[in-house]
Amino acid sequence: MIMERAIVHMDLDTFFVSCERLGNSKLEGIPLIIGGGDRGVVASCSYEARTFGVRSAMPIKMALRLCPQAKVMKGDMELYSRLSHDVTEVIQEKAPVVEKASIDEFYLDITGMDKFYGGYKWSNELAQSITRETGLPISFALSINKTVSKIATGEGKPLGNLEIPENKVKQFLNPLSIQKIPMVGDVTFQLLSRIGIRTIQTLSEMPAEVLQRMIGKNGIDIWKKANGIDNNPVEPYTERKSISTEHTFDQDTIDIPKLKSVLIGMVEKLAFQLRSEEWLTSTVVIKIRYANFDTETKQCKVPYTSADHILTKNVTDLFDKLYQRRMRLRLIGIRFSGLVRGTYQINMFEDTEEMLSLYQAMDRMKSRYGFDAVMRCAGATFKPNNKSEILKRKL
Repeated sequence: MIMERAIVHMDLDTFFVSCERLGNSKLEGIPLIIGGGDRGVVASCSYEARTFGVRSAMPIKMALRLCPQAKVMKGDMELYSRLSHDVTEVIQEKAPVVEKASIDEFYLDITGMDKFYGGYKWSNELAQSITRETGLPISFALSINKTVSKIATGEGKPLGNLEIPENKVKQFLNPLSIQKIPMVGDVTFQLLSRIGIRTIQTLSEMPAEVLQRMIGKNGIDIWKKANGIDNNPVEPYTERKSISTEHTFDQDTIDIPKLKSVLIGMVEKLAFQLRSEEWLTSTVVIKIRYANFDTETKQCKVPYTSADHILTKNVTDLFDKLYQRRMRLRLIGIRFSGLVRGTYQINMFEDTEEMLSLYQAMDRMKSRYGFDAVMRCAGATFKPNNKSEILKRKL
């Protein structure tokens, strides 16, 4: 089969659970929940737990009411980050174009490979190589674009390996729930359900303009996805992508509380940008420039995150280690690099439902009224000046 485009979506099955089971065979076959304590939320759960109705982002207390026999484990993001990197290396060695969409999913553009090698056969062998070399189970689907292949992967889990050729796309999509479409969240689903639109076929037959009037600017995109249309390219993955900010003081300073307050404000601004654009960072870099223009940097690796309270601790610890000369400073800067796509917006292994709600509420206010609308007191002194800049770049 020769396709105009051949896009593979690969998704590691119950990734956090699979990582934990690698090192502990006693966890195999039992209902397992990865998450925080009693007041935390489910970060991931095994298929055995899902049969009882347990789902990601569900409060732990509710999950245990549904499945009281489940074993709850605190997550190890450092382990998950390392194993994600191992999988990425296997894929990058073999695939021509790779996009790392999150810590546990990937898009591959293998267009044209059918001329030399069966695309489905090649994808299946790659999936087998990943499991053989890392021990992690993975599902995949091959189709004409990112949307169809992603939906197909979900339908094939666990250990699925579907192929949806162009002439079978509508037949595959039509009977599925509209909830299967990326971008259709609970609010949109409830809105459309109230007027009887529950299947992709019904949605695809609506006039696109009507859908746009109903749900806003995303209406056209959702209508296209319902019709199997998605021209978005696979964007080559690189860990060198970064965002950064610098602040130059009007007067050189040695005021430690002031310096840390500015750093905290800078972290909060960058972390909000990470979450808004659905990035996670794995590397934190801090830069200081002394009054005599000497410049020093220090960096550390962190488990993938976009939570400012986690990043703040790393930034302030780096600052304490770096700033040893006690000379006045003229500039401080922060860079987050090693970015991957993802929406694990806070550390669900440590934080409570209240912390989740706080982040969501603050982000909504910042999005609507501007970054300065709500800030932590510790960082409130940070006000970007004309020498500050926020950059997103490929180095």
